[in-house]
Amino acid sequence: MTTENEAESTVIDPAHGSDLDAAAALFNRVRPRLFGIAYRMLGSVNDAEDIVQDAWLRWQSYEDRDAVRNPEAFLATTTARIAINLAQSARARHETYVGPWLPEPVDTSQDPALGAERAEALEFAVLLILEKLSPTERAAYVLREAFDYPYPQIAEIIQATEPTARQLVSRARKRIKAERRKPVASQEQQRLLEAFVAAARSGDFSALERLFVDDVVSYSDGGGVVRASRIPVFGRERVAKYICAFADRFWEGVRVSQIQANGQASVVLSRNDDEFPFAIVTVTVSPRGINQVLWMMNPEKLGGIAVTNPGAARS
Repeated sequence: MTTENEAESTVIDPAHGSDLDAAAALFNRVRPRLFGIAYRMLGSVNDAEDIVQDAWLRWQSYEDRDAVRNPEAFLATTTARIAINLAQSARARHETYVGPWLPEPVDTSQDPALGAERAEALEFAVLLILEKLSPTERAAYVLREAFDYPYPQIAEIIQATEPTARQLVSRARKRIKAERRKPVASQEQQRLLEAFVAAARSGDFSALERLFVDDVVSYSDGGGVVRASRIPVFGRERVAKYICAFADRFWEGVRVSQIQANGQASVVLSRNDDEFPFAIVTVTVSPRGINQVLWMMNPEKLGGIAVTNPGAARS
């Protein structure tokens, strides 16, 4: 039974309720950007969602919201700083990860807001390079290249001087330029992906070799949960042999659906009319051909991807 005093304590002040509604409306407006910052820094949907939720809780409980002159900047700063802290522990987790670690794919055809502002630092090849940078370098690069934040604001967010912020972005740019192959048009990437899937399904060794560059590498992320190669496979001949070795078993009864994952053409693989995929496969390409094959098979990373093309071909 509720006492009179208890009842009084549960009454919501209308002014406070209105203020919280306004805070929630503002937060929801900038939420896609906050998620985009966190995801690009960590390559994990779950971690990014946790960070955004943490940012909301801090904004919700902040006692002096009216004094915040730029709420969007406040929320971006909060999000980036939480992501920097989490990136420290994420790096340790990835070092003990079973097999190659690949970013968690995001279906950008279903969530176009993720790449709506600028698609930079979203594709898999760049996320893999960002993983090698320090968390602060990563934050500075993402804020500048993906969201075009001015250097004074970046410096404030990462708690550094403006010259240091510029240096971090410059260093990250040089690292990405050195390791990233020259990109090609999206139509060419999709053409090579379709040619790869056709050759892989049929076990056509010669066709695969023709598609690959000499130093192509195949990464399979099963996370120790499903059967997948626990070491990368390097070299045109070895990768072609590796794919042909399991072609007759792997592709039997497989349905192939096309999606845009992280802004690039990818395929979703499923079996037995299951709406949930068992793998997402994509390739990164350069003008000379396919230089990376990415097999994302850890079921913990595929929960946000559904099979979207029930009429897709099956072997």
